[in-house]
Amino acid sequence: MSSTTAGTALAGLKVIEIAGLAPAPFAGKILSDFGADVIRIDRSTAVMNLDVLAQNKRSLALNLKSPQGIETLIRLCEKADVIIEPFRPGVMERLGLGPEVLLKRNPRLVYARMTGFGQQGHYAKMAGHDINYLAISGVLSTLGKHDDKPAFPINLLADFAGGGLMCALGVLLALQERARSGQGQVVDAAMIEGVSYIGSFVYNMNKAGALFQTPRGTGQLDGGAPFYDTYKTKDGLYMAVGAIESEFYELLLQGLGLDTEKDKLPEQMDTRGWPRLRDLFTTIFLSKTQEEWVKVFDLTDACVTPVLDYYSMPTPAPAPRLLRTPAKGQQQQQQQEGSSAEEEIFLEVGGQSRDILVEAGFSEQEIRELVAKNAVAGTGLEKASL
Repeated sequence: MSSTTAGTALAGLKVIEIAGLAPAPFAGKILSDFGADVIRIDRSTAVMNLDVLAQNKRSLALNLKSPQGIETLIRLCEKADVIIEPFRPGVMERLGLGPEVLLKRNPRLVYARMTGFGQQGHYAKMAGHDINYLAISGVLSTLGKHDDKPAFPINLLADFAGGGLMCALGVLLALQERARSGQGQVVDAAMIEGVSYIGSFVYNMNKAGALFQTPRGTGQLDGGAPFYDTYKTKDGLYMAVGAIESEFYELLLQGLGLDTEKDKLPEQMDTRGWPRLRDLFTTIFLSKTQEEWVKVFDLTDACVTPVLDYYSMPTPAPAPRLLRTPAKGQQQQQQQEGSSAEEEIFLEVGGQSRDILVEAGFSEQEIRELVAKNAVAGTGLEKASL
C-alpha cells in the first residue's frame, strides 16, 4: 500500500531516493512530509539504517552491483516522477543509471543530483563535508567572533539549507516546468552553490560597501554589537538580544533598568561605546535567572528571548504550514494536539520491498528470480524464494 496521503500538496508524486547521508535524505523527507510517496533504495546487504530523516518513507533493499538490481531500479524509475541520488560525479553513470539512461526510459523524470562541490570543477571529485563547502563558498569566513577562528554552525548551513532544502526546491521548480513542457530534466544541486546563494545578502551588501564592511565579529549582526548578542543569566542559561531598531533598543534599556541620559550611556550606534555597553549588559543579565528575564521581556518588542535547547522546544514539524493541504506532521498535530512526530524515526531496511515490487508490476515469478539472484532483499521476500 502506498504511503501517499490524499489531501497533501504532493499526493500522487512518486519519488525514488538512493540512500545516502544527510542532505539527500532531507530533500526526500521534505517531499515525503508533504505527501509524496518516497521509496528509499537501500543496499541489500545493510542490516540497519540509522536514518533519522526516514519518516513517511518506504524501503526497498536492492543490490546495485547486480545487473538484475540495476534493471529493477530502471523499471521503478519508468513510473517515477523524481529520483534523488547522493553520489560523487560519475558513480551513477558507472552503474548504468546516469541521466541519459533514465531520461531515455522516462522523459518526464526529474533527476536530482546532490553533491558537495558540483558535477564539474576543481573540487568535483574530492570528498568533503559541510565545513569544506562553507569554506570554499566564502560563507565560513564571515562566521565567528572577532580575533578568533571561523566558527561553523554544526552541519546546518551547507548540508541542510544549501543542500537538502535547495535540492527539494530545485525538484519542485522542475516539476512546475514539467507541467508546461511535459519534459523532465536534471537538477544539479551542489551544496557549495546552494550555501553561496543563501549568503547572497551578505555578499551583495559587501559589494555595496554597507553593513558588513568590518572584520568578522565586529558588525551589527555577527556578534560585534552589544544589542545583538547572547548573555548569560544567573542560573547559567542564556538570553538572546536582537534590539537593532532604536525603538526596540529603548525597550531593551527599560527592561534592563537603564536610562540613556541618567546613566550617561553612549549612543547605540557609536561603536566606540560598544565595549562599555556590553560590559553593562553582561553584568545586569547575570543578576537574574532566565525565567526572571523572560517575565521582564515576554510579549514586549525589546527583541529579547530565552535561548532554548532541543529538550525545551516542540518536536520539529514540516514547514511552512499549508492550511488547506497540510503536511503529514501538520495533519497529525491538528488531529491530536500535542502528539509526537517522533514515531518511526528509523526505517527498516527492505521493510517494504515486496509491496513496492508488486505495486511496480513485478510478477511473482520475477520477484522469485530477483531473490534467487540476490538482487533484492527485505521483509516478505522469504516466501518468494520457495
